[in-house]
Amino acid sequence: MSMSISRILQYLLLLLGSFVAHALPLAPASAQNSIDIEFKDNGQTVGALPLDDLRAIAAVVSIKVFEVHEKTERIYRALPVRPVFDKVFGKDWEKAQEIIFTSIDGYQPSIPVVKLLAHDAYFAFPHEDGTPFTLTNRLQNNEIVQLGPLYLVWDNIKSKELLDAGASDMPYQIKRVELKFVAPFPNMVPPAGSSAKAQRGFMHFRQHCMACHTINGEGGGKAPELNYPVSVTEYIKPEYLKRWIVSPQSIRYNTTMPGITGAILDRETATEELIAYLKAMSNAKRIPANQ
Repeated sequence: MSMSISRILQYLLLLLGSFVAHALPLAPASAQNSIDIEFKDNGQTVGALPLDDLRAIAAVVSIKVFEVHEKTERIYRALPVRPVFDKVFGKDWEKAQEIIFTSIDGYQPSIPVVKLLAHDAYFAFPHEDGTPFTLTNRLQNNEIVQLGPLYLVWDNIKSKELLDAGASDMPYQIKRVELKFVAPFPNMVPPAGSSAKAQRGFMHFRQHCMACHTINGEGGGKAPELNYPVSVTEYIKPEYLKRWIVSPQSIRYNTTMPGITGAILDRETATEELIAYLKAMSNAKRIPANQ
């Protein structure tokens, strides 16, 4: 009997350990509020502000959005982005080419300034009542993710352009915002003489892949490097690479990588163009700057 009780206790301890391991990543709102957001201008830090200071810049609003990650509508408490940038950077931010958002988990989209000027974007932040600031990411195997300290959302319900863009320009866990006045990621650009197909693939990569993956060390840090020192096209068979891009979960069970977005009407062509870009870059390997 004592052996049976011992096994039961061991089992309960394992369950408790599993519960704690899953609970720890979801920090309370108070912890999310205490993280300073760093603002940089071409590599130079111009400010590091806590959420309370950001909320003093502009009036907090309630914004209803189509939550692309969950395929449903949601209401967030948020700050309009443009007045925040006006205060932190000055109006010259509008002359920048792109703005890079860096997340705690390594996600790093680069969003053209013209998009932020053409559409209304907002910084959603943790709920004041302490309820979990999370969502269930249906695009990444229903992973429950923490959204704080800031989550970039768009007034997208009536905008086909924003809805078609999917979730690629909706980073959560934002910890740093940086202006770029020159084209970022020069080592990611396809080499001179690349085909039009590869050039179109580069645009797909910028829109759908770069925020997670790096090419020659440039891009997001959430997922593996794809080109240096060995290109992904050199060690994955073409038929499997194509399948991995379209439906990664058909190859690797429980992967959190999403397939190429359904917003692209011709995913077959887009996938072929992506692979053409990756093949072109396999002839343009460059040592990452941090090596």
